[in-house]
Amino acid sequence: MPPKVLHAEPLYIDLIRDLGARKGEREWNVGLGLIDRSRFDQYEALVEYEWAPANRLGLEVEVPLTFYPANGVETPSNRVEGLKTAAQWTFKVSEAHQASFAVGYINKIAFTDLDDVRRSPFVSGNVANPFFVAAKRLGRQWHSLVYTGPQIHTGRGRTASWEYDVNSNVHYMVRDSRNFVGVEINKTWAPGDFDMTIRPQMRLQISDQLMVGIVTGVPINRERQRLSMFLRLIYEPRHRTGHP
Repeated sequence: MPPKVLHAEPLYIDLIRDLGARKGEREWNVGLGLIDRSRFDQYEALVEYEWAPANRLGLEVEVPLTFYPANGVETPSNRVEGLKTAAQWTFKVSEAHQASFAVGYINKIAFTDLDDVRRSPFVSGNVANPFFVAAKRLGRQWHSLVYTGPQIHTGRGRTASWEYDVNSNVHYMVRDSRNFVGVEINKTWAPGDFDMTIRPQMRLQISDQLMVGIVTGVPINRERQRLSMFLRLIYEPRHRTGHP
C-alpha cells in the first residue's frame, strides 16, 4: 500500500480528495451555508461526490446552488451556480517529514440565472482554476496546509478576468480521533482589490463513516458581506483500504 500521511482538510475550501488518496476511497458531501449581505441574506447549498480511481488521484463532481429569500428588497436571481468537475494528484508523500504535496485543476461551467434561462443560453461562462497544495504536520496534533492558485473567468462576449487565491490553514486534531478545531484564512487578490475572510471551524466525528463540519466566516472588509455560517456533512462509504 502506498504511503499516506493524515492531514486535517479545511472545511470551506476543501480538497478534491485526501492527500495521498488510495484507490477505492470515496466521499459524499452536503453543504449548507448562510451569508449576511447587509440588505438581504444569501443561502448556499452543494452536493459533492469525491472518489479515488487510482492511488494518489482524486476526482470530484459538485453542483452548487444559491438562493435569495424574498424580503421586500431587490435581490439577485436564484440559480444553480454550475457544474464543477475537478482532479487532484498527490505527487509527493514524505512520511519522514510528515508532508504531502499535490497539484490539481478545477473547472466550473457557469449556468445562467434561473430568471433568465428562457431568454439566454443555458451556459453563461466558465471558470478555470489550476491549484497547488502543500500540507505538513507540525508534531502529533498540529496540522498546516496551504492551497493556492488563480481563477480565470470567461463568458459570452466578455474579456477574461482573473483573481488569485491563497488559502492558509492551521488545525489542532484531537489525539486518536478525527475531530479538530482550527482556522482557515481565505485571501483573494484581483486587479485593484483584495478580500480576506477568517473562518474558525471545527469537525466532529459522529461515527466511523460520518462527520460534521461547522464553519463561521468573518470578513476583514465588509463591503460585500458580513458574517456567514457554513455546515458540511461528510459521509465516507466503507472501502477496502481503510483509514491511515
